[in-house]
This record gives sequence, structure tokens and C-alpha cells, in this order.
Amino acid sequence: MLKLYGYWRSSAAYRVRIALNYKGLEAEQVSVHLVKEGGEQHKADYAKLNPQELVPAFIDTDSGDTSGEFVLSQSLAIIEYLDEKYPEMALLPQNMQQRAIVRSMAMSIACEMHPLNNLKVLQYLAKELNVDDDAKSSWYHHWIHEGFGALEKQLEAHAGQFCFGDSVTLADLCLVPQVYNANRFKVDLQSYSNIVRITHNCNQLGAFVDAMPEHQDDAT
Repeated sequence: MLKLYGYWRSSAAYRVRIALNYKGLEAEQVSVHLVKEGGEQHKADYAKLNPQELVPAFIDTDSGDTSGEFVLSQSLAIIEYLDEKYPEMALLPQNMQQRAIVRSMAMSIACEMHPLNNLKVLQYLAKELNVDDDAKSSWYHHWIHEGFGALEKQLEAHAGQFCFGDSVTLADLCLVPQVYNANRFKVDLQSYSNIVRITHNCNQLGAFVDAMPEHQDDAT
């Protein structure tokens, strides 16, 4: 059995939901509310599961692990685990160089853009540094534009219907949630024609549609 601890608006959990859907895998979805009561991710039971106190956390009870269940955090690690265990509908190319390019694009979003704009950083800016809403919005927009500006150039070299050619890859799973958040924060994306086009193509697929935040049971 697979189990995913996430939150409807979490970009990282969103990525994993897409991967599960794309591969046709069923997983029990457990909501961890990131805001209510100071954030359920900070409660002792969840912190024991994921000491980073972030979502997602993932459990595979049929992994062969001697403890009876395999616990994993970090969305990219979870997705690559799923891709290796369930290789049908692969999310990484077979060619070594092509895999590296896809990982590069995925990491430019997941490791460079997203960490600067996720909830805990925005909360720290507001609560600890007394950054007002306008300045916080400027912060968010700055890092989106810097990241998407560089990614757009990569896509010019490698994109087809999707981020890398005409097959869905790990890069698309990272891109779509980041664009969702950019739209939520009213970032003007008109300059990024490839990013907008690829996101549109992805969102025609059921795996992406079903993973959208507003389609989750815990959406409010």
C-alpha cells in the first residue's frame, strides 16, 4: 500500500500526486494542514515521520523493507523512487545525457525557485522580519521571474509538446505546480511563451487535472 501525506496547496505534494496519477497508482491521501493550529506538520506525530516538518511524506508498506514500511521525504526523491519501482510511463528518459537535462530543469524549479517562495519562507519574512505584503509580493515575483527567465531559455533548446520533447517528464511535474502558484500570486507570465504553452498541454491530461489543488478532498 502507498500512502501520501500532503496538503492541497503544497507544490511538492502536487508533484507527487501527478506522478501517482500518471503511473496509474493508487495511494491513500492523508491531509496535513500547513496553517491550522500553527501547522499540523509541526505536531509530534508528523515530525517523527518527517523530521523536516514539511510535506510530502510518503510510505510504501510493500517495499521489502525489514521494518515493514519504507518512509521517504522530498518530492523528487519520492518521484524517482516511484519511477524506478513502477517503470511503466517513465518520467525520465533512458539516455543518460537526456536524463541529466530533465533533472537539471526539474531541480532549477524544485531546488532554486520553490524553496525561496514556499510557505515557511513567506511566513518568516512576514512574522520575523516584518516584511509587509507589498514587499513580500515583490520578493515572490522577483524569484519567479529570475527562475522562469532561465528555464525559458532551456526550453527553447529542449522542449516539444512538453519540457523535454513530446513525453511527460519529471520537469513537467515540477513546472505545472510552480506555474499554478505564480498565477495564484498574480505573476505576469506573458514573456514565457514556452512555459505557458507547456503548462497548457500538461493540463489537458487527466493525471494533471486530477492532481490540481482545487480537486483535492482537503481543498478549502
